[in-house]
Amino acid sequence: MHKRPGKQQSESLSNKIYEYRGVLLFTSLSLFLIAFVLYFMPGRENYSFNHRKVYPDHRSSSSSSKSTYAVIFDAGSSGSRVHVFCFDQNLDLLPVGKDIELFEQLNPGLSAYADNPKNAAASLISLLEKAENVVPKGLRSMAPVRVGATAGLRALKGDTSDKILQAVRDLLRDKSDLRLEDSAVSVIDGTQEGSYLWVTLNYLLGNLGKKYSDTVGVVDLGGGSVQMAYAISETDAARLSEAESVYIKKMYLKGATYYLYVHSYLHYGLLAARAEVLSVSKNSSNDCILSGYKGAYQYGGKDYKASASSSGSSFNGCKRTVVEALKVNESTCTHEQCTFGGVWNGGGGDGQKNLYVASFFFDRAAEAGFAGPNKPFAEVRPVDFRDAARQACQIKLEDAGTYPKVKKDNLPYLCMDLVYQYALLVDGLGLDPWQKITLVKKVKYQNSLVEAAWPLGSAIEAVSSLA
Repeated sequence: MHKRPGKQQSESLSNKIYEYRGVLLFTSLSLFLIAFVLYFMPGRENYSFNHRKVYPDHRSSSSSSKSTYAVIFDAGSSGSRVHVFCFDQNLDLLPVGKDIELFEQLNPGLSAYADNPKNAAASLISLLEKAENVVPKGLRSMAPVRVGATAGLRALKGDTSDKILQAVRDLLRDKSDLRLEDSAVSVIDGTQEGSYLWVTLNYLLGNLGKKYSDTVGVVDLGGGSVQMAYAISETDAARLSEAESVYIKKMYLKGATYYLYVHSYLHYGLLAARAEVLSVSKNSSNDCILSGYKGAYQYGGKDYKASASSSGSSFNGCKRTVVEALKVNESTCTHEQCTFGGVWNGGGGDGQKNLYVASFFFDRAAEAGFAGPNKPFAEVRPVDFRDAARQACQIKLEDAGTYPKVKKDNLPYLCMDLVYQYALLVDGLGLDPWQKITLVKKVKYQNSLVEAAWPLGSAIEAVSSLA
């Protein structure tokens, strides 16, 4: 009797499956494991942000794990300040404690310790401790720290600034858990300072990514230097001569390309300018000093005679002296339009029409009474500085109590400071005396106020460059 072919084939297949059951089991398990891994493998995230790198998170799975901190020291000529910022993955600011940033400051600045670099570095310890206290311990090693020294250290002679900066590096390596890059402690040049502030203000105002004409220009009056920065059109940038193109910094921010005119004038910050103004009168009396004062002004390790003329301070006399110190009539200008000292002015344009002026401009205006000291900004005109200067130049030092907000050491120079600020804006930088400008101390961001200072721009760059 013959077996049916179907049954024979079925039994044969069953025998083969039984015979190779081990191989089949191993293969099935392998395929299952591969499928399991592929299914649960995290998808590739895009960390690009307008051609930048944002540090991908490897720290925890909590809601705060997407944040990155940055600690920026502003080592200025008049004092040292620390800013701590926290960013999310989109480079938007997150709160640091109760505020949107930590900001602390102290006096004097690093340049005051020119003879003792270790003491200069040690002066930052209290600021460093406050900064680290707000950065979660587990995130400190990934939080970049930068120390940007400005005009105060730029003005020091020889290798003094290098020794101070090395002492600061040593301090951060020994005392801090923050992420320190080799180039993170340096004297930043004026163009960096100016461009960082431009980024800061336009970031906070929500202008980045818009056309250049929707951005604001900035003038930053520090202690040792003054910076101007504003965007010009691509068409104007393409027409620049080789000599003019060195003033332009090309930046790519939030999908838009900007051509930023930026220049820094060393020795023309408010404190340095006093020395320049006093140098004009050499060792004689000076029309910018309030009547009743006779002394010396110290800056950059030198003493300058600071004595009032017999007739007291005078707006017109002081203005002539200040214009001479600014070198407004400098004949070395080789461009069609110049500011002071023979420097090209950038050509003006829409990027300069909305101008924000910061730092000592705001401080002196508040002290003189034409800007509210408790308000973050004020809309004024250059002539407001002129009018305030006319009043200040009429008083004697003994009557300076009518300016209670001015510190005692600054009182003899009140006329000089206000005249200088007016002349700087109008005679130096060429602004229309009646042009509206915005004095700015802080900028509202979301529901908080952020300092209008260059460190935020530096923090944005530091976080964006993390690998």
